[in-house]
Amino acid sequence: MSDQQVDQGKRTWLIATGCAGAVGGVATAVPFVSTFAPSERAKAAGAPVEVDISAIKPGEKLTVEWRGKPVWIVRRTPEQLESLKKNDSQLADPNSDRKAFPIPEYAKNENRSLKPEYLVVVGICSHLGCSPSDKFTTGAQPSLPDDWNGGFLCPCHGSTFDMAGRVFKNKPAPDNLEVPPYKFLTDSRLLIGDDSKA
Repeated sequence: MSDQQVDQGKRTWLIATGCAGAVGGVATAVPFVSTFAPSERAKAAGAPVEVDISAIKPGEKLTVEWRGKPVWIVRRTPEQLESLKKNDSQLADPNSDRKAFPIPEYAKNENRSLKPEYLVVVGICSHLGCSPSDKFTTGAQPSLPDDWNGGFLCPCHGSTFDMAGRVFKNKPAPDNLEVPPYKFLTDSRLLIGDDSKA
């Protein structure tokens, strides 16, 4: 046996106070740390997202997330804009009159956008929630018509959309792609999720 006697009472007291201190520290830290996380209400509401679009070249697409959804920002070429006029007779809703997704007033035009060059749409098919693929190349291709002018193809069930996100007739998708609220902060910065006037 050791020359020093172990004081069991003192040991128990040290263990108990150490555990109580640790529990107290955690109890204090949890509420403090949780203040840094957005509230469930804020998460559900989906705060606006600011996007730098200066690096997008004509004919390219940038995808960002807003409210858990992919939002596509496409910088259309003059040729892609010109092709929109050719599609009207083949579209199910060329003027975006259907009300499944309330379309902002500033997008009730052939381009479905604030500035013709930039398309901003939610990249989710209105049929079953799949994400369409880019099919920007024109002409005949598998699963596309011979006179294809560029746009998007939903590979799940074959719905097609033009370069303004408008759905073609006789396809499973019942509506055009959704246009989220957005505004330009500058020529190179976009705010998705807020279209209020400053």
